[in-house]
Amino acid sequence: MAGAEYRFRSTWWLPAAPARRVFDAVVDLEAYPRWWPDVRSVCQLDDDTAEVVCRSSLPYRLVIAMHREEQDAVRGHVRVGLSGDLEGFLAGVLHAVGESTRLEITQHVRARKPLLRKLDTVARPFFRANHAWMMRRGHRGLSAYLA
Repeated sequence: MAGAEYRFRSTWWLPAAPARRVFDAVVDLEAYPRWWPDVRSVCQLDDDTAEVVCRSSLPYRLVIAMHREEQDAVRGHVRVGLSGDLEGFLAGVLHAVGESTRLEITQHVRARKPLLRKLDTVARPFFRANHAWMMRRGHRGLSAYLA
């Protein structure tokens, strides 16, 4: 991957949320719009692929196809391939800590949307901040959803 490439890592602490319950919520993409305000819609394309439309604080939306590559509840591993406005992968690893869960999220993407590629050099700090805000809202939303 070269140009307009981003790597992100996030850790979400989910107190009083058993790992299996968190896992079930994370793999239920169709429920995301109920708890993550930046996920505007999800359309299941086939058994392993969904189209997700996201819009955060900046005035653009992303349309991303998420294709399941790994979904292992026993190991607490999830990985999806991404295509569309972003290309790459998103992976999650869940760690049970008593009755709570730590979710580690890794994303490695390349922007394919022409606007993002064109503005990458000057707007990169804004894109990174926008991603951080989106992830914070997702963390808060999932915490409330699981409560």
